[in-house]
This record gives sequence, structure tokens and C-alpha cells, in this order.
Amino acid sequence: MMDNDPQTAAEAPEPYLFDVALYPHRSLGPRGFTILMAAIGLVGFCGGLAFLLIGAWPVFGFFGLDVALIYWAFKASYRSGRAHEIIRLTPRELIVERVAPSGRCRRWSFQPYWLRVVLDEFPGRASQLTLRSHGRSLAIGAFLSPQERDEIAAALRHALAKCK
Repeated sequence: MMDNDPQTAAEAPEPYLFDVALYPHRSLGPRGFTILMAAIGLVGFCGGLAFLLIGAWPVFGFFGLDVALIYWAFKASYRSGRAHEIIRLTPRELIVERVAPSGRCRRWSFQPYWLRVVLDEFPGRASQLTLRSHGRSLAIGAFLSPQERDEIAAALRHALAKCK
């Protein structure tokens, strides 16, 4: 049985004309991280053991500290990799949700008809992808490579052209 209630039809979500989630790239996966840390730990232990056997016992602790600092640096990098941005375009609005590594989410909304996608090129620096409308601007995809920013800008411009 179909429900032809106009209230239900008005509440139905609009289809997305553009929907993308942007994540920072991490070149080393979990398995690679485990292998790398095992190799670094083994080298640190063997090197520290050699110094321990010749009587330079404090050096053993420094080798352990090196391994711990490398582990901490990788974990901090993976934690920052949890940040992401979600960009969704409907016929009525473009929504940008930015999720911090802590999980905190911020949301911006733009009216697509007036929205401009600007890819600023700076000499000697990375480009910046910016959404601009009515005096407001929002930089997106700061963690993307220049090529990825170009691709997102082109795809978003195409989707906005279809929307207008």
C-alpha cells in the first residue's frame, strides 16, 4: 500500500547531485605500520643490547626512547588522519561538514546558485580550493594534493553547473 501523504513527500530527502568525503592520505597502512615498528624495535633492541654488553648501559635506554618516539609520531599522524570533510550538493544547498580528529563536527551551508568554486594558485606554495558566496568563503581540502584539489574543483563546478 502506498502512502500518498503530501507531508511525507515533503520530508523525503533531496537527491544529492554531488556527494564526496575527503580524507587525508596515509601511505602506510596498519599492517605496514606493524611490520615497520617490529623492524625498528628489533634494530633498537639489538643495537642497545650491543652497547649494554660492552658496558655502555645508558645507551640501551636511548635506543628504547627512540623506538617509543617513533611509535608516538606515527600514532599522532594516524590520529590526525581521522579528520575529514564531507561535501554534499542538493538542488537547494551545498553542505560542507568538517570533522576534526577529535570527532567534533562543524557544518557550513551555501546556496548553490550564487556559489563560486575558486582554485587559488600561489607561486611557490600549494593551491587553495575555496568556496565563495555572498562575501563568505571557506577553504576546503587543505590536506589534498594539488592534483586532487584540481579534480574536486572540476567535479564540483560541473555539479554546480547542472544544479543551476
